Amino acid sequence: MMGSEGTRIGVYVDSENIRYNGGYAMRYDVLRRFAVRDAGKVLRLNTYMAVDGERMKVDREYRERIRGYQQAVRDLGWKIIEKPVRWFVDEEGNRVSKANADLDLAVDVMLQSERLDQVLLVSGDGDFLQVVRALQNKGCRVEVLAFRNVSRELQHEADAFYSGYLIPGLLPTRENRLAWGEVGSRIRGVCSRWEAERGFGFIRFLGEISPRLWITDTRQEESPYGSAFVHISDLPRDLDTDDLPSRDVIFEFDLEPSETEKGGFVARRCTIVHRYDGRSAGVTRLGERGMGETSPPGNGDATLEEA
Repeated sequence: MMGSEGTRIGVYVDSENIRYNGGYAMRYDVLRRFAVRDAGKVLRLNTYMAVDGERMKVDREYRERIRGYQQAVRDLGWKIIEKPVRWFVDEEGNRVSKANADLDLAVDVMLQSERLDQVLLVSGDGDFLQVVRALQNKGCRVEVLAFRNVSRELQHEADAFYSGYLIPGLLPTRENRLAWGEVGSRIRGVCSRWEAERGFGFIRFLGEISPRLWITDTRQEESPYGSAFVHISDLPRDLDTDDLPSRDVIFEFDLEPSETEKGGFVARRCTIVHRYDGRSAGVTRLGERGMGETSPPGNGDATLEEA
C-alpha cells in the first residue's frame, strides 16, 4: 500500500530535541504536508512539548503565549502531549531544567503502530534506535527527519533520513521574503558535483515537496530537484573543497539567474549551516534559543517557537 491513499501514516515530533538542535521556528503545517507528500492518510500527528508548570502559574504572559501557540498547532490537526519541565540544582549550585519525552513518545508510537504503515520520527536522538528497529520488525517503514546533532546510527537505521534544512519552507531562511525556489530567494542544498581543477561545481536543491524525492537526477523531467552552478569564490573561505562533493555539507545560498544558461541558476554568497560529517570547517555559527529564551509566536503562527 506504500505510495497510495491507503498508506497509513503517523508523525511523532520530539519538539524539545528539535528546538534545541537547529529546528527553532520549524513549521508544523509544512511538516504535515511533507509527511503526506505521497498521498498517504495521516492517522496520528503527535508532538511532545515541554511546559513549565511553575512558570505557568505566576507568569501570565508566558501562559497566554503557550496556550495561544498550542492552539495554533492544534488547529493544524496535531495532538499535543505536554511534558512538565522539572527543575534541579546541579553540583555547582545552578538551577537547571529537564523535560524528556523519550519514553512517552516511544510507548505511544509502539502501541499506535499496529494501525500504521509508515512512521515519520522527527528527532535526532539516538535513544530511539531500538524503537526504529522494533517498528521495522513489525512491518512499518520508518523515516527520520532532524536538523543538527543527529545520531549517525539513527540516520543509517532509518529507511530514509531527511535533513530538515533541505525541505522547502520547513525552516525559514534568514531575511528571505521570497518563496523558496524563486529567483532571488535564499535556499539550501548540497554539492552534488565538484570540478576541483576548474574551481566550480553544482549545488542540488529540492524545488518543491514531492512524492518523487527518489528522482535525484536533475536532468530528468520528473525530478523535483534543481541545480545551481557555484564558483569557488562564492564558497566560504575556510571550507576545504577537498570535502566536496558531499551530501553531509548543507549550504545556504542566494538563488540567482544564470547569465550564460537560459533557465539556469547560480548559487551566490554561500554559507554552511550544518555538516553531518562531524567537521566544523566553514560552518556559520547561528544563535540558538534555549529554554526560557524562546518567544512563542502569536496570531496563530504555528512555528516551533514555544517557550
